[in-house]
This record gives sequence, C-alpha cells and structure tokens, in this order.
Amino acid sequence: MQNLVKNERLQMIVIAIATATGAQFKINPFSNDYFRIGLGVSIFLFFLLLMPHLPYVKTGILTGIVSMIVQSGDWITHVHSYTILESLQNNVAAGCYYVVFAFGMSKLRKRLNELHPLVLGGYIALIDFVSNETELLLRGVFLGTNTFYFKEWLLIMVIAVVRSYFAIGLYNSIAISQMRLLHAEQEKRMEQMLNINSGLYGEAFYLKKAMDTIEGITADSYDLYRKLNEDNLKGYSQRTLGIAQQIHEVKKDSQRILAGLLKLFDSEVVVHMSLSEIMHFVEKGNQEYSEMLKKKVIIEKELAFNLNTTHYVPLLTIINNLVANAVEAIEKNGTIHIRVFEKEEDVYFIVIDSGKGIPDHKKELIFEPGYTTKYNEEGIAATGIGLSHVRDIVHSFGGSIAVASSEKANGTQFVVRLPLTSLIKEGRVDGTFNYDR
Repeated sequence: MQNLVKNERLQMIVIAIATATGAQFKINPFSNDYFRIGLGVSIFLFFLLLMPHLPYVKTGILTGIVSMIVQSGDWITHVHSYTILESLQNNVAAGCYYVVFAFGMSKLRKRLNELHPLVLGGYIALIDFVSNETELLLRGVFLGTNTFYFKEWLLIMVIAVVRSYFAIGLYNSIAISQMRLLHAEQEKRMEQMLNINSGLYGEAFYLKKAMDTIEGITADSYDLYRKLNEDNLKGYSQRTLGIAQQIHEVKKDSQRILAGLLKLFDSEVVVHMSLSEIMHFVEKGNQEYSEMLKKKVIIEKELAFNLNTTHYVPLLTIINNLVANAVEAIEKNGTIHIRVFEKEEDVYFIVIDSGKGIPDHKKELIFEPGYTTKYNEEGIAATGIGLSHVRDIVHSFGGSIAVASSEKANGTQFVVRLPLTSLIKEGRVDGTFNYDR
C-alpha cells in the first residue's frame, strides 16, 4: 500500500482524474462560448504545490488528455452529438491549457520554497493568465471564436489572481499546520534531551565532587602509610598502601566514567539558550510532573530579565530541582511562583511555593550532603542530586543560595544569586565543575 502511495505514475493519474472531475464545477464567463472556468485549475495547482517532486510537464500532458476526454464526453452528452472529431475540436484547447500551465510551473518548481507567497502568487497568476489566453487563441483557431477584448482580458486576469492566491493560501495553511506539528515534536524531543542532560549534569557534578573526595582520601592514605613506615609498623603500612592503591584505581575508573559523561554534552558545540526558554521548559516539565503526582499545581513565572547563555544545562539543573522540590512539598493543591530579575550585576532566581514549609531548625541542615525528607513506601531515601549538590553548582558560578520562609502564611522561598558575568561568559559544560571557585 505504501509503495502505491509513493508511485509517481499513480500520483499523476490521481491528479489528472481529480482535476478533470473538479473542472465539471464551472462557470462560463462569455456568453455563447465554450470557454469555461472551473475548479479543476485550483485542484491542479494545489497538487503541483503539494507534490513538487513530480515531473510537471508530464503531469500537465496527462491531465490535459484526461480533461479533454472527460469534457468531450460532457460535450457529447449536452449537444447530443456523437461526432468524436467535433467533440475533440471543441475541447482540445482546454487540454492544452494544463500543458502550458504545467510548463510555466516547471520553471518555478526550484524556487517554490524561496519565493514569498505574495510574489509566488503573482507569478502563478501570470502563468494562469497566459495559459487561459493560449486556450482562447486555440479556440479561435479551431472554432473561430474571438474574445480578445480588454474587458475579457481583465476578467481573466482577476480570476487568475483570485484562483492563484486561493490555492496558495490553502497550501500554506496545510504547510503551517505541518510546521506546527513538527515544531511540537521537536520541542518535545528537546525537552526530553534537556531533561536527560540536566540529570546527567547533576550526576556528573556529583561524580566530580566524589572524585575530589577520593583524591583527598588517597593522599591521606599515602601520608598514613609513610608515618606507619617510619614507626616500623610494616604490616600496617603495607595494608594501608594496598588500600591507597585500591582507592586510586577507583578514582581512575571514576575519571573514565566522567569523561564519557562529558562527551554526551557535545561540549565542542557552543549553543545558546535564553532564560525565557529555560523557564518555559522548567514550567512545562514540572507541570507534567505535578500531574503525574496527581496534584493541581499552578506554576507562575515573572521574568523581569532575559539573556542568552551557554550555561543552560546547569541553570536548568538548578531551577528544575528547586521547582521539583516545590511540587513535592505541595500536598494536593498549591502554587509555585518563579521570579527572575537583575540587581547590581547579579541575576536572581527566586522559587516560592505554597507547600508545608521547612521548620527553622532544619533550614541549615537541608544543604548538608545526604540530608533528605523524601522517602518512598519502603522507607528508602530519595536518590536525587539533593540540595547540597544544587548549592555546589551554584557555588561553581560564584553565586549563593539561601532558603527562607515564604512571605505568605505557609511555604518556602529559595533565593539563588548568580553573577551576571558568569552567565554571559562563553564556556564548556565541564568548565562549571570547579565548584570551589
């Protein structure tokens, strides 16, 4: 079935039949004349625009033949004449119209997507006018008719313009619908990619920090080995040396894993994303997350400042985690308000939720490594990157993060401050992993 749809000959036959059928819905602008203006031309033009891969001239010849046969049959029926030669003589000019029209369109085929629709409509209207005049000329030769007067020419030109822009408008409406579907699909894929990159970034940042910890443990182990060796505790010193070597191997394995993760970010390609786009993906992703948790959460955005930055992955990681935590803090219904503004060469990201809030005695603990309030039904702690790593990512930009009670009755407010220079500075993803800077 798919091969039939892709078959060019079948497509040409379908166009010819559809055009010939549509041509039966017609008007006769000139009295006592067989010249007619039908819907077939609009159908023919629409298909040519929709299928630029077809050979236009061959399609025009086939359409002209089928149209001539159909109109000849219609002519025989109406005049009750069975003279085939006479019927062809009356309708061969109508068939030639499609050949001339297709030939003119073949000259535009390579530029269909380049020309502005208004300019393209003008060209097609001119082709339509020339094709109609060719048909009239041939009718004058075969039938002796004469319609070469200014009034008739003006009428034909007006009809050509209306018909051309009607077909182009219909084609563009379909093209716009397809572009919207394609844009929605691309946005969905980009959202999935950003979510994956955000998660990978958090894990890579966590791994980098763990590697630094491992390096410190290795150094301490070697230092302990030397001291034990100096104290003639050979047995203990050798065991300590073995432990240090094993830790060093773990570090080398971690380095290989981190190098593989960093390759996934394609850090050689510099891509910019605006803060408004980042907020859009944060809002959309967490709106879906709240629906998955069967919660009714309204996410509001207040963007008083915008810029393009190459550090969209770590920014998305920071804001997305804060908003996701806010979604989890809301029991069933609530609101989350995200504010972005600039103040004294710093960019502020404020996330305010209407959840249950954080007790004062726990506000200093939430940034500690391993601290969590989220457990599943089996009592196992959550495995997200946690606020401690969010804080470390913020610190890697030279910024700060603070938590406070919301100005409202309940809820929590997180305030992230990032230096403007750190966001506008060109950089690679792995450049933000220096969280001690």
